[in-house]
Amino acid sequence: MPDTPTRPAPGDHRRPGPWFPGLPGAATAARQDGTVPLICLPYAGGTPSVFHGWQQRLGTRATVVPVLLPGRGLRLREAPYSALAPLVHDLADALQKHVLTRHGYALFGHSMGALVAYETALELRRRGAGEPLQLVVSGSRAPQLYGDRRDHLLPDEELRAVIGGLGGLGAGGGTADAYFRRRLPALRADLRACEQYRARPRAPLRCPVTAVSATDDPIATAAQVDAWHTCCAGPFTRLHLPGDHFFLHGPSSARLLHLMREVCDRLRPHPTQPSGRTPR
Repeated sequence: MPDTPTRPAPGDHRRPGPWFPGLPGAATAARQDGTVPLICLPYAGGTPSVFHGWQQRLGTRATVVPVLLPGRGLRLREAPYSALAPLVHDLADALQKHVLTRHGYALFGHSMGALVAYETALELRRRGAGEPLQLVVSGSRAPQLYGDRRDHLLPDEELRAVIGGLGGLGAGGGTADAYFRRRLPALRADLRACEQYRARPRAPLRCPVTAVSATDDPIATAAQVDAWHTCCAGPFTRLHLPGDHFFLHGPSSARLLHLMREVCDRLRPHPTQPSGRTPR
């Protein structure tokens, strides 16, 4: 039985740090020059640095808006979320507060980020903010296939071996070990949120969805990524690339960014905020 979802409770009671480093610049650009916010969510333990250089590669049609979750970077002193539902709720609040959904938005997520992106799209739809113009899910099995791993319970060294085996530590020796130790609290919380997540029936998304997998990814195989089509009632596109679970940092990153450039070039903002509510 999954634990009851809870929000992080920072001990110092300071105001939460920024969800979107660089704002209000990105929000202002999206409102004033007609670009579409591309909300980018990293993998478990990841930071906005995952998307370094994306804006220069993706052109001017979209404004790249990386998400900074608690427990890392400028939000290091905040406790990370250990359940998905409150994370999605608070992220949707932040997106609406910063006016990042009013004229249309797109979502990209890798691994855990894909699951968060999907649930955020559903939450924003439930609130009447409309579905995204595009959802790209990368390196993630379909939502209904989560729940068969318990990596967040592993001892530190076993968890390090798992992450290293997926390609998440590179070949940095002591540097990689220090990186792992620094990210361990957020990583464990993120993994727990994913591993205790259980999909529930909702109306499928009607927006275009693209699902990306890699040849040597043992936790998001081609068949498991194909299964995203059951969550969609609109156009569904697949891309299968060489690489491991962290292929977005490897040689296949150029092809992924080419895909994202094509996606961004097709985005067109809504002239007005969507009205009405879509059934859950």
